[in-house]
Amino acid sequence: MAKKILLLTGDCAEDYEVKVPQQALMMLGYQVDVAVPNKSAGDMVQLVVHDFIGLDTYVELTGHRIPVDIAAKDAKADDYVGLVVPGGRAPEYIRMYDEVIKLVQDFFAAGKPVAAICHGTQLLAPAKVLSGKTVTSYPACAAECRLAGAEWNNEPVVVCGNLVTAQAWPNHPEWLKAFAQMLGAKISI
Repeated sequence: MAKKILLLTGDCAEDYEVKVPQQALMMLGYQVDVAVPNKSAGDMVQLVVHDFIGLDTYVELTGHRIPVDIAAKDAKADDYVGLVVPGGRAPEYIRMYDEVIKLVQDFFAAGKPVAAICHGTQLLAPAKVLSGKTVTSYPACAAECRLAGAEWNNEPVVVCGNLVTAQAWPNHPEWLKAFAQMLGAKISI
């Protein structure tokens, strides 16, 4: 049986920050389960693509629709070796679900590897797992990280204990490499 990774997300997650880690981890031999609150296995989740077109902020375009593998309420940290929290707008609303907050806390309590990118820290902050950590995120989330007790670092990728954070999808190579190292994954050619 393959080792399993939980990818905790929701509607309007950044397409690249869901699909790229999902497929990269599958390439390494992991089963990646997409978990979403308020949806059941087999339901679809709508991803989005954010783009900059000369504005101070981004615009949102429709991305892929992908199936949910497990309802967040049914996921248990004990069944997984690691957690991925993509960005986009999903973290701002999935953090309102008690079962999602508890699930994140369970991964940290167990000391399992966690990878969060971009706005993913918007889920980690209310879970109260950032205190004393050094993190990065999409710069607009720096205030939330600091309010949650983290030291925010304006670097593309930051590793702190069992947590690896990245600013955005252009940082995938370094972010995913650090997460794979935490998991003990190896590529043999």
